[in-house]
Amino acid sequence: MTATAALKRSWALDLDTKTLYELLKLRVEVFVVEQSCAYPELDGRDLLAQTRHFWLEQDGRVICTLRLLEEHGDGVTSYRIGRLCTAREFRGEGHTTRLLRAALAEVGEDVCRINAQTYLVDMYAKYGFARDGEEFVEDGIPHVPMRRGGAPAAG
Repeated sequence: MTATAALKRSWALDLDTKTLYELLKLRVEVFVVEQSCAYPELDGRDLLAQTRHFWLEQDGRVICTLRLLEEHGDGVTSYRIGRLCTAREFRGEGHTTRLLRAALAEVGEDVCRINAQTYLVDMYAKYGFARDGEEFVEDGIPHVPMRRGGAPAAG
């Protein structure tokens, strides 16, 4: 019988050092090593006061994570989901769905954006995201800007 992964959530400033290390380690394993993508993983946003981290932990190991950023502009608060990844051996078990649902429950009807890797556009569309611009290449990987909530997306 497979153990159930525990859903965890924390404000950035409440994260302990070990947990932050495990979140960053998984992200580097997936994005930098597995996807062969050299990019600035440590972008200064992980420890902003308004940043929230969501992750799944199983047997003391972080197996899936995402980062929810709060963005402010024109007097409006919106959100951005990023750094969503799952350890290779735990994919296909619904972990991404659990984290997305948890983060989107917190966002509610507010605007939420994501720069989706192009091959994942259909998956994000299942959660109400729609294209919000033209495809672009970031760090050698094609992405599509997507948006959920607020006014209808362009396009």
